[in-house]
Amino acid sequence: MKIGLIGCGNMARAMARGWGEPVLCFDPVAERAQALAHETGGEALGSAIEVAQRADLLVLCHKPAQLKPVAQELAPVAKAVASILAATPLPVLREAYQGIPVFRFLPSLPAEVRSGAIVMAVDSQTIVALEQGDELHGEVQALFERLGALVALDDSLVDVAMGLMSCAPAYVALVAEAQVDAGVRRGIPPALASELVTETLAGTAELLRRRGFDTLAVRREVTSPGGITARGLAALEAGGIRAAFSDALDAVLGEG
Repeated sequence: MKIGLIGCGNMARAMARGWGEPVLCFDPVAERAQALAHETGGEALGSAIEVAQRADLLVLCHKPAQLKPVAQELAPVAKAVASILAATPLPVLREAYQGIPVFRFLPSLPAEVRSGAIVMAVDSQTIVALEQGDELHGEVQALFERLGALVALDDSLVDVAMGLMSCAPAYVALVAEAQVDAGVRRGIPPALASELVTETLAGTAELLRRRGFDTLAVRREVTSPGGITARGLAALEAGGIRAAFSDALDAVLGEG
């Protein structure tokens, strides 16, 4: 399956690196497309329509506000479309690309190293196609499964998921940075503090996976009653960590 990318920003680059194969690409900033094409062994083309004409699957990585003008140009020639556009549900995509198979995914930056979560939006139409064993749906699903753990989610909840996992690499990086800063304040060299925190975060993620994603079970294993971890957790709760993440999700969804 020949992949064509419309837009070559950070998320497009992460997916291309995760797939590890040549891609066709276009970006209004020609240098970005050329750099990605060089990295993947693919081609940077002079127009989006050239990408649409040659690609088996057109992956929309442009800004959501550009959906209509881009679709007006590409819909007549595109064979199939997969969108990673935020706040752009399946019915809106189908309206823009009428008569063309349309898919919606929500990746996150760890796709670059074939890790993290990838959300596949589903609705009644998608479920029917999957149940019927539609060949194209199977191929596209397998393509995105290569980038991480693929999770099917109702289309109406994809934007909520965005606040949990698409934005999360930045949140986790901020949490790591805060921990490193705390360690440096107490005398640990910055490079060593960064290594300690990063390796612990990676190990904890794997431990949670092996525990069936049971966060409470892992916390209980680490926390002795009245011990140092209990004191640390109490300080984090007093600092409003739960409220902060809840507020962050509301902010992503444009609420509050």
